[in-house]
Amino acid sequence: MAQSVGIKDVARAAGVSVGTVSNVINRPDTVATETRARVQSAIDRLGYVRSESARQLRAGRSRIMGLLVLDMGNPFFVDVARGAERTARDAGLGVMVCNSAQSASEEADYLSLFAEQRVRGVLLTPADATGRNIETFRRHGIPFVLVDRVAEGTTECSVSVDDVAGGALAVRHLVDAGHRSIAYVSGPPGLNQVRDRRTGALNALAEAGLGPENLRELPTERLDVAAGRDAGARLLGLAERPTAVFCANDLLALGVLQAMYAAGVGVPDDLAIVGYDDIEFAAAAAVPLTSVRQPAVTMGTLAAEMLLEETEAEKHEHRRVVLQPELVVRRSSLSAR
Repeated sequence: MAQSVGIKDVARAAGVSVGTVSNVINRPDTVATETRARVQSAIDRLGYVRSESARQLRAGRSRIMGLLVLDMGNPFFVDVARGAERTARDAGLGVMVCNSAQSASEEADYLSLFAEQRVRGVLLTPADATGRNIETFRRHGIPFVLVDRVAEGTTECSVSVDDVAGGALAVRHLVDAGHRSIAYVSGPPGLNQVRDRRTGALNALAEAGLGPENLRELPTERLDVAAGRDAGARLLGLAERPTAVFCANDLLALGVLQAMYAAGVGVPDDLAIVGYDDIEFAAAAAVPLTSVRQPAVTMGTLAAEMLLEETEAEKHEHRRVVLQPELVVRRSSLSAR
């Protein structure tokens, strides 16, 4: 394996000091034209590339922002990343995107990596419901902003959507359409978003004079299409099948839709379905999916702006931004009852 070329190699080839090479790279206007040309010629000839990470460590100022999300297989988080990346790029920064895969241990590993790399700051959607990973990371003194999560019990900035309101929008729509027996395909119970959407669903039932027994919860270990198909199979096996289902995200809803299609169950006539996130695939499904829209790109943009503000301002006040969701009605929930 070829050995990498260092700044000492360039200095030796050009017949100058290491300090002179450093000046050519970082402060070229301080070096005589002839000397600068000789050093640049050596750089080009040897193929020297400066170590940006070493420079950043010396300066204590990284040009990398970390982004750790629950599931990069979910287009919702791709949109969050898009908003964050655009904002970071405008500020001359790059984004290191990592995927915890909803695993607290993987989250801890990535947060440790961010600390080792001394990133400028981190945008984080927590996977660890205990908060221990956040507490450990806080000791490194690296700023972070919580994304898609309210900063309960923390002092950091956060950008989230009112998931209680979102859950209520979904179930209120189903109740208004005449449904009285509704399933909630909920995902991992440890996630705040899952619990908040359930709370909103129960609130909407209560508004209509209906009790919690009208909401049948079907938890899943993950928030993906395969978990949705499994939940759909369980739904089909119920002795008294609900007439509608609200899913904690669109991937679950698409999985339920696939299970119904395979079993010959009509959507929406036999079963109405509402998802959450309004990812691009929701409108393109075989039966276009009604969904609660989250402004994902805006969330990423705002979170990155707040992080940049914290890292650049002499004084910074932490803020909690809560955005409002919107119900997008499509064919999957438009049965007449």
